[in-house]
Amino acid sequence: MNRTWANSVNDHPFRAEISKYIWATKYRYREGEVIHDRTITDTWRRIAKALAQAEEAGQPEWEDRFYTALKDFKFLPGGRIQAGAGASRQVTLLNCFVMGTIEDSMDGIFDVLKEAALTMQKGGGVGCDFSTLRPKGSSAHTVGGVASGPISFMRIWDAMCATLLSTGNRRGAMMSTLRCDHPDIEEFISVKQDPLQLRNFNLSVLVTDDFMQAVEQDDEWLLVFPHPATDGAEESVIRKWPGHDTPVRCMVYRRIPAKDLWQKIMRATYDYAEPGVLFIDRINRLNNLWYKETIVATNPCGEVPLPPHGACDLGSINLTSFVRQPFSERAQFDMDNFCGLVQVAARMMDNVISISEYPLAPQAEQALGSRRVGLGITGLADALIMLGYRYGSESSLKFAQSLLKALCHTAYCTSINLAKEKGVFPFFEKEQYGNSEFIGSLPDEIQRKIRKFGIRNSHLTAIAPTGTISLLANNVSSGVEPVFDFSYKRKVLDAEDHIREYDVEDYACRVWWELKGRDIPLPPQFVDAHGLVPEQHLQMQAAVQPFIDNAISKTINIPSDYNFEAFQSLYQMAYEAGLKGCTTFRPNPITGEVLTTFDDSERAFHCCSINREAD
Repeated sequence: MNRTWANSVNDHPFRAEISKYIWATKYRYREGEVIHDRTITDTWRRIAKALAQAEEAGQPEWEDRFYTALKDFKFLPGGRIQAGAGASRQVTLLNCFVMGTIEDSMDGIFDVLKEAALTMQKGGGVGCDFSTLRPKGSSAHTVGGVASGPISFMRIWDAMCATLLSTGNRRGAMMSTLRCDHPDIEEFISVKQDPLQLRNFNLSVLVTDDFMQAVEQDDEWLLVFPHPATDGAEESVIRKWPGHDTPVRCMVYRRIPAKDLWQKIMRATYDYAEPGVLFIDRINRLNNLWYKETIVATNPCGEVPLPPHGACDLGSINLTSFVRQPFSERAQFDMDNFCGLVQVAARMMDNVISISEYPLAPQAEQALGSRRVGLGITGLADALIMLGYRYGSESSLKFAQSLLKALCHTAYCTSINLAKEKGVFPFFEKEQYGNSEFIGSLPDEIQRKIRKFGIRNSHLTAIAPTGTISLLANNVSSGVEPVFDFSYKRKVLDAEDHIREYDVEDYACRVWWELKGRDIPLPPQFVDAHGLVPEQHLQMQAAVQPFIDNAISKTINIPSDYNFEAFQSLYQMAYEAGLKGCTTFRPNPITGEVLTTFDDSERAFHCCSINREAD
C-alpha cells in the first residue's frame, strides 16, 4: 500500500457509510431546507464556537483548541451536545435527567409526569424512582379507596414516552428504579416479562447492603413502606426512605426469604434481561456530594447516578486516536497527547453546563450548583486490539487501568485549575467534600490542592455506552465493551420509520485490512464479545471502576446456554468487586438481541438502541 493508514483517515473522515448516515440524520445542523453544516468539519466548528462562548477571555484561541479536540473524532461529546451546540433550537445539551421526588399523591404524581414529558420533549432521557408510591392494595386515605401501586403509574409514564416517540423524538429513554424492600418489588421484577408492558423503560432494583447480607445469611427480608401512623397492631420498623430527610417509621407488609427474592431477580434478568441491579448504598457512600444529596436513581443507561433534578453532561475520548503504529512491534499508546486532550475535554464539558438550556428551573439549579460532568472513553477494545492486547487478558486489564487512572487524575487536576480560574462549584464545602470516600482514594497531592484551591466540578468521570457516537466515529468499539462482532448488519430507523440496513465493519478490523490486506488472517487479539467468558467482562469493569466517580455503563454478554447458577454468581462477584451496579444480557424471546449479525434473523430494538440512545 502506498498510502499510510493514518493519512487515509485524515483525508477522508468518514470510513463507513453508516457513520455518514448517523452524522447526516442525527448531528448535522439543518433547519428545514436550510443546511448549516455542509460537512462534518462545519459541525466540529459549530460545536467548538458554541462551547468557546463560555470563555471570558481568549475565545478565538479556545475555539481553535476545541476544534482540534473534536477533529477526526478524537473527542466525542454526548449526542445532545453534537446536535444542539450552536444551533438555534431551544434544546438541552445534557443527555439525561433524574426527575424530582414523586410525592405520594395524585397531584404529586402528575406534576412529575408533566416534568418528565417536558424534559423528554426537549431531548433529554429521564430516570425516576417510584419507591415513594404506596404499594398496590394499600389504603388511599384522602379518597377512601385503595392504591393502584407504582407499576400502574409507570404504565402512564410509558404511554407518555410512546406518545412523544410517535412525534419523532426518538432520543428519549427512561429508567425506573424501585427499592428491594418495597412491597411491590416482585411485580416490578416480573412486569416486563409481558412483551407489551413498559417497553420504553429500563428497570433497575435498588439493592441495599442489608439485603445482600440477608441473602448471604439466608435471613428473612421485610417488605415495608412508610406509614403515617400505626395503632400498635401493625409491625413497624424505622427505615431511611426516599422522600424523607430522616429515617421514618415503616409498616411491615410482608416477610419473605431474602434468597427467594434474590432468586426472582436473578431468574428474571437471566430469562428476560431485566431488571438490572444498582448497589445503591455503595453509590451513596462513594458519592462526592454525600453531604448534600441522596441518590435513588440513575440516567437511563446507568452510568451517572443522580440526585433529584440531576443531569448528565457526557463526553468520551476515542482511544483509537492515540494508538501509534498499530499492528507493529512498535505499536504504542500516546499517553502525553491523551492527557493533553483530557485537559481540553474537561474544560469543554464544564462549558457545556454554562451554555446549555434546561427544561426545568430545578434542573438548571442542580447542574449549575454541582457542575457534574462525566468524561469517559470509547474505543477501548479496538485500541487494545491495535496494540496487541487481547480483551480480558491480564495485560489488557492493567493497560485499561493505567488509562483510566491517567484520565481521572488529569481531569481532577484540570478541574482544580479551572476552580482557580473560574471559581469552585457552588455546592462545594471543603471539609465535607474532602472527606468523601472517593476523594480520599486520590493521590495526596490532588487532595492537598483541592483543600487549598477547591475544585470546579463535583464529579468528573463516567463511562457511557456511546453506541451512536461510536458509530459516528467510524464504528469504533463502544465504551469499555468488547467488539460486538467484526462484521455484521446494523438496522436503523430513518425519519419515515423505514428500516435501513447497513453492512458494518469494526474499526480495528478495517485498519488491519487496510494495512495488511484482507488475505492475511486476523491475529489472536481479535476477540469479540462472543469469544469471551462473562467473567472477563466483569473483570474489565472492576479494573476501571476505582477511577470512575460516577459509574460505568457495561453490559455483560451471557451465552444462551450459560448455567443459571454460574449466572447468579456473577452478580455476587460484581458486589464483592466494588461495582456500583451490574447489567447482563442473555438472548431471550422478549428482547431478542441488541444487534443483528450476518447470520441472525431480525430482532427487536433495545430501549437504548441507536434509534433512541441517549448519548
